[in-house]
Amino acid sequence: MQSLWMLLATFLFAIMGVCVKLASDYYSIAEIVMTRGTIGVIVIGALVFLRGDTLRTRFAGHHLWRCTVGVIAFWMWFYAIAQLPLSMAMTLNYMAPIWIAAILFIGGWWRGVRSFEPGMIGAITASFVGVTLLLQPAMHASQWVGALVALASGMLAALAYLQVRELGKMGEPESRVVFYFSLTSMLAGLGGIMLAPGPMSQAALWHVPSSKGLLLLLAIGGCATVAQMAMTRAYRLGKVLVTANLQYTGIVFSSFWGVLLWQDVLGWLGWSGIAVILSSGLIATYYNTRNLSHTTVPVTTSDPISAETM
Repeated sequence: MQSLWMLLATFLFAIMGVCVKLASDYYSIAEIVMTRGTIGVIVIGALVFLRGDTLRTRFAGHHLWRCTVGVIAFWMWFYAIAQLPLSMAMTLNYMAPIWIAAILFIGGWWRGVRSFEPGMIGAITASFVGVTLLLQPAMHASQWVGALVALASGMLAALAYLQVRELGKMGEPESRVVFYFSLTSMLAGLGGIMLAPGPMSQAALWHVPSSKGLLLLLAIGGCATVAQMAMTRAYRLGKVLVTANLQYTGIVFSSFWGVLLWQDVLGWLGWSGIAVILSSGLIATYYNTRNLSHTTVPVTTSDPISAETM
């Protein structure tokens, strides 16, 4: 079931990416970030209210860490897109599953855990190879700063995903995790608007969107909110490496949207990359299914990295 949740999340994130690309003709990135967060706050807040739940949490520090790291990764991701060819920025950012595997391996080795799956690492590595074949990244020597930023954004995203997993293990509901991240995104976007130089910082909050622009903003916020909920549930219910590997399917969805909307042409390397990504996802799911019947090391809330998370 966690695989279906992650596939839903990547599909919606791909749609969100299309809408962000289209909306960038009308709005600044800060406006898009603020609107995305605002819609999430409204939707999740209403959902919590209707259910009679509460937004009070005993894990404020964990939320603060997740939100801070996640938002920084988010801004670095957009900076990298602006500085690099899109294919290179996406390839480096999608190293997040590799970073997750490395963090889990080091943590397991430090704690004496020996149940790490070499086949799972192979599946993740194959997915990254598939992404490289599909996107065929290229970069000039003068763009090394943007490359480092993209690489760092993937690492920070990996830390954020592991924190999402940890919050789920502690019993924090998806709605609360997504609410606080949306709130942080809203405030970060607002801060970006107010601090931006020039007239944009003064007029952005007051400009009236066109009907097309408004629909795009609503689609961005709606897709992002549902995708965040689905992703959070996937990380809470499933094995971290399986869930992380399925993130690569987002590249496949995005590529298909590019073909449909912008007439992008995929050569044989591109189609080979898609085949590798899908195959590695099936391999990861196989490992997850095979290990469901195996006994795992008991998990405690104070040990975020354990055999069960792999």
